[in-house]
Formats: sequence, structure tokens, C-alpha cells
Amino acid sequence: MDWSRFALGRRRSDASAPAHIVALPYRLLEEAPLMALVLDQRMQVQFANRAAREFFELTPEQLPDSLIILTRELRVEAAIRSGGEIHSEIRLVHRPATVLVTVVPGYGPGEIVAFVDDLTELRRLQTVRQEFVANLSHELRTPITSLRLAAESLVGELPEADRRRFAKRALKEADHLAAIVDNLRQLAEIEAGRPAVRRSRVDLAELVVEVRRRNRLDRDLRVEVQPGLAIVADREKLAQALANLLDNAAKFSPPEEPIEVDARSIEGELVITVRDHGQGISPEHWDRIFERFYKVDPARSREMPGTGLGLAITKHLAQLMGGRVWTEAAEGGGQVFALALPVEPITFA
Repeated sequence: MDWSRFALGRRRSDASAPAHIVALPYRLLEEAPLMALVLDQRMQVQFANRAAREFFELTPEQLPDSLIILTRELRVEAAIRSGGEIHSEIRLVHRPATVLVTVVPGYGPGEIVAFVDDLTELRRLQTVRQEFVANLSHELRTPITSLRLAAESLVGELPEADRRRFAKRALKEADHLAAIVDNLRQLAEIEAGRPAVRRSRVDLAELVVEVRRRNRLDRDLRVEVQPGLAIVADREKLAQALANLLDNAAKFSPPEEPIEVDARSIEGELVITVRDHGQGISPEHWDRIFERFYKVDPARSREMPGTGLGLAITKHLAQLMGGRVWTEAAEGGGQVFALALPVEPITFA
């Protein structure tokens, strides 16, 4: 990098100053973790550091040039020109990003330095946290209300049959609350990286049968597993992830329709898919369906049993084992949920 061409303001004409001294401010900005743009009074970008060039897809040869031409973002220029506003948070137009623009005086006369911090991921995480708290409050309110009503009913004089009915309801809601708390604890442990991955040889066909028996899935299950397919993976975590996918399919697939399970080796990955024959999910929900308590149709979801955490746990279990999950529309209707593990499959002799 020829740092001497990035000399600032009045130092640019100071022939007596060594090049490495003249260029020092730019050298510091070049290595800064934040995006940095140095502009003159005409809003011409004289310098953009590495972070800014990567974000705005610039090359050093494009400089100097107009800020608007280089970034295509009028809001960035407006934030820099906003006088007394030193910090401005804005949403960009030509890229899905939220940034914080901080303006400070430059090194030379009339120059300014605009630091641009990409807050997109931070704001997304804040939104997810807020939605999680709201959804958790909603999920807890229903069983707690039902539990309280059952307890209040038991206080009064009731026939024995009614007393047993309300007692069963109270036990059911208590179990539901316990399941939510247990799933939240498990999610917290997974996200904290605590669970150890215990690898062993797993026969996929046997695993599907075991999961169905253990979870008492009373549905027509059509299984197609590549003959002899097995992998080395954490059996319990894989079993739980598969059980969650089967449980989700059973909730949203008509009782008379089968649930289809397919497992095969595809390009070095073990791919397990679970297909239901329900109404399907619109594509705009696909990226968020694995979030905690996320509901495509809240009204319909209230009628379904469960904690609302199964798919989130499946995602984290897959990531813990180095894999991934996704969903897509099924041909002919319904939805496919897929789990892929980057494990070389093995076959039994």
C-alpha cells in the first residue's frame, strides 16, 4: 500500500515531512475495526479504510469521489451533514443493514472523519430477545391461568368426578410448565456449550424405529433409509432432534396422512428429511421457524400441544454436532424439515 498518497489536508503539501509520518493517521484508520471515511468540505471521499471498502464494495482506485456515488446511500450523507447530531443511527436503502454514523473533525482544514459501525446483528439480536421475552410470557400465561382455575375449582365443594377432572387438568398444566422450563434449561446449556458430544456408531433405520417407539408416535410413518446407512454421531442428541421433527410433523399434518422420513448420504452429508402433508409454510417464515416460540399462525398454534421450543432445540442440537437444519416446501403440498450432519456415512459389513 502506498500510504503517501493518502496524506491528509495541509500535510499533503508539506514536502519536508517523511511519507511514513504524513501517512500515519491513514495507516491507523486502515487497521481500525470500524468503517472509516475521510471527507472534504464537498463530501468527496478522500480515503476509505479496509472495513469501509469491504462493506461498500470499493477499491482504492475509485477514490477520491463523491460520497453518494461511492455508497449510493443518501441517508449516510444526510447523517454526516446533520450538524449537531454527532451520532446518527440509520437504516440503509441499498443493503439490509442498520449502521451508526459518528462524525469527528478530520486532520486537515475542513476535513471530517465519519466512523460507520454496522449494528445489524446487534439490532437483530435485540429484536429476538424482546420477542423471546414476550413469547415466553404468553406461553407461560396460558398454563398458569388454567392451573389457577383448576386449583380454585378444587377449593370448593365438588362431586368426586369433577374433583378428579380438575385434578387431572392441574397435573397436565403442571407437566406442561415443567416441560417448558426443562426445554429452556436444555437450550441454555446447549447455547453455553456445556453438553458433551458422545459419538458412537448409529444405524439410521434402527434409530427411526427406536424414536417412534420411545415417543409413542401413533401415526402412519413411511420410512425410506438408504440400505445399511450408519454414521458416527451422538445417538441421544440425534434421536432427540429427530423426535422433535416427527412431533412437529404430527401436529401439523392431517391424522389420515402419513409422515414421511427419508435418510440418505448426499455429497458427504447425512441428510434426514421429515415431510408432513399439512398446509405448508410461506417462504417468508422459513428463516425464523427455528426460533424459540416463533409461530407462523399464533391462533392455530394455541390449539396445538407442545412447548414451542422443539424446532429451536433441534437447530441447536444439529449445530452442536456440526450440522445444520432448514425447511422447504414439499412437492405436492406440505412441508419438509431437513437435518444434515457433516459426517462421512459408514455402512455395516
